Amino acid sequence: MHGNGNDFVLLDLREQSFDLGEERVRMIADRHRGVGFDQLLVLQPADSAGALARIEIWNSDGSRAEQCGNGMRCIGEYLRRRGDAGDQPFNVIGPVDTIRMTCVAPGQVSVDMGLPRFEPAQVPTSLSPADGEYHLQVDGSDHRFGAVSMGNPHAVFRVDHVATAPVALLGPAISHHPAFPEGCNVGFAEVVDEGRIRLRVFERGAAETAACGSGACAAVAVLQRAGQVGDTVEVVQSGGTLIIGRHADTGAIEMTGPAAYVFEGTIE
Repeated sequence: MHGNGNDFVLLDLREQSFDLGEERVRMIADRHRGVGFDQLLVLQPADSAGALARIEIWNSDGSRAEQCGNGMRCIGEYLRRRGDAGDQPFNVIGPVDTIRMTCVAPGQVSVDMGLPRFEPAQVPTSLSPADGEYHLQVDGSDHRFGAVSMGNPHAVFRVDHVATAPVALLGPAISHHPAFPEGCNVGFAEVVDEGRIRLRVFERGAAETAACGSGACAAVAVLQRAGQVGDTVEVVQSGGTLIIGRHADTGAIEMTGPAAYVFEGTIE
């Protein structure tokens, strides 16, 4: 499956077993000798009442991930196509929190991504903000950015032109910097106007991807906090566009966008 080009293998292990580990995940992720994916989504039996499944997320390098917005939409579409979910909101148990989503139309899913967390200990980062921004020296240059947790850690840079953003240079340097003890996803956001941004994201454990749902939410949360965008924002990535809004009552971030099947198969 894919969400705006962010591609996934989804294994439904609610009624069957399959041994997973870092080596096997990397083997399936190999785009030449396996299937290939940015993240592996695994559905396990729900361990609490009122949820349809418990979710595991693996990166292509064999590491675990706490959140994946595009992946959540694909899970929602998968459950809809199976008949497990209808047009009413339903829950799945994510690696960190319970995630509520709604299949608003075939191939269109809205996901409640929860509250953005800005406290350094919640990101987490060992850095301390100054004037609402973080500062970090990389290769002798000072770089300023925002940081937030959307269930997983993100650093967000404001850039003038996303096409020429230093994703290949700063992406891995910031993602693996000791200031982020769990690593982080690194977003580069260009503000077009208060209702539209362009975004590229270097994902921890997967490098740059065509789209990153949690990264889109993180970018909007950081830019909203800085007063640079409005309550509802179109986030344009190379793989497509997401609509990111904020609940007026709760302050939670809501993401709406497409989810698509590519093919089905069997792994033995």
